[in-house]
Amino acid sequence: MSGESLLKARGIEKHFGPVQALTSVDLDLPAGQITALCGDNGAGKSVLTKCVAGIYQIDHGQFFWEGQPVQIHGPRDASRLGIETVYQDLALADNLDIVQNMFLGRENVRNGFLNEDDMERAASKTLANLRVTTVRSIRQPVASLSGGQRQSVAVAKAVMWNSKLVMLDEPTAALGVVQTDMVLDLVRRLRDRGLAVMVISHNLNDVFQVADRIAVLYLGRMVAQDRASAFDRQSVVEYMTTGTSSRGQRVDGEAGTHGAG
Repeated sequence: MSGESLLKARGIEKHFGPVQALTSVDLDLPAGQITALCGDNGAGKSVLTKCVAGIYQIDHGQFFWEGQPVQIHGPRDASRLGIETVYQDLALADNLDIVQNMFLGRENVRNGFLNEDDMERAASKTLANLRVTTVRSIRQPVASLSGGQRQSVAVAKAVMWNSKLVMLDEPTAALGVVQTDMVLDLVRRLRDRGLAVMVISHNLNDVFQVADRIAVLYLGRMVAQDRASAFDRQSVVEYMTTGTSSRGQRVDGEAGTHGAG
């Protein structure tokens, strides 16, 4: 277990008009570990993710990156730090091939022309490093890929840019068993490369298969955060549905900090 968290969120608050979406949320995302962010619909998972990604501005609180206080005013600030997000819709362009998608908006240009060779080499190397071996060709149109392959391309695109934290929103939603296993393997490889990984998931099978740590939001508050081994399915479900658990009131027992409960 690494000591210092790569990203620390402390006292994060966010409201939309009269609706308080996040209240005094603390979150730790250590490098080399997979943190599963769990919670029912409306718990604040997407809002918290979008605050870290710079899409929403926080109203109150502080982010710390590698121990230093940082401001995340927009997606560029997040990217500059090394934060990449893979959203549920994947934001891939069906009419483009894998290489074009991986470089979309960050094309490699030399003397006014696209440097196709360099882009192909970089895309191939990233996919090979992540052991994404099921695609026929990196020039395959994304429209022709399976759900698992599309997810793999979206993840590879995220880690290509020297990212240190990758956040994945429901990465196995709508995937079959084989494709789910493929994506979970990919998530483990990100961790093994030393990245901090946050996975938003409703699927507790997936959570207990890959997570090193689990954080649970309930109605915009962080009600539990600890090593995955401190939880069982029943306690996670209780935290998600009631905000407490009969099996212990642990909120980040590891770090000794207590979120709002």
